[in-house]
Amino acid sequence: MEPKKLGRPTDQRLAVLRNQASELLWYGKIETTVDRAKSVRSIAEKLITLAINTYEDTVKVTKTKTNLKGEKVEVEFTNDGPKKLAARRKMIAELRDIPEAKEEKESKTAYAKRTADVSNPLVEKLFNEYAPKYAKRAEEKGQKGGYTRIYKLGPRRGDATEMAVIELV
Repeated sequence: MEPKKLGRPTDQRLAVLRNQASELLWYGKIETTVDRAKSVRSIAEKLITLAINTYEDTVKVTKTKTNLKGEKVEVEFTNDGPKKLAARRKMIAELRDIPEAKEEKESKTAYAKRTADVSNPLVEKLFNEYAPKYAKRAEEKGQKGGYTRIYKLGPRRGDATEMAVIELV
């Protein structure tokens, strides 16, 4: 089956689909046309599957650092393994970077401190929230895939385009 062209040139079509896939993975639910929803589902499910297959690939590294007193101290870090690193880079290339939202009545310094360690919050959300959740679901139900659901809403007022809501299960 050939992918839908959605009435746009290739670069614009891919940009729209990547933006909508990023919004879907960040917020968990978006409203769009049925054809776009079906195209976004393909992208989102592939990225979630990639996260599930690689989220446990970590490597413990010990480094020697010199503290303020001049003493050498062994410090242990947890780094991404080669498969997880490749998956992370692919996700960064595919998804739009959505910044972490500032909470109500949060100062600038508190926001900066809270978000200092995270360079790509959406990719971290995929690895830390969605991958364990859907891996557990796949283990319980014995099925892989099916991470999204599409509800048809009916025609849009104005141009009668069939609308849908796509959400993560």
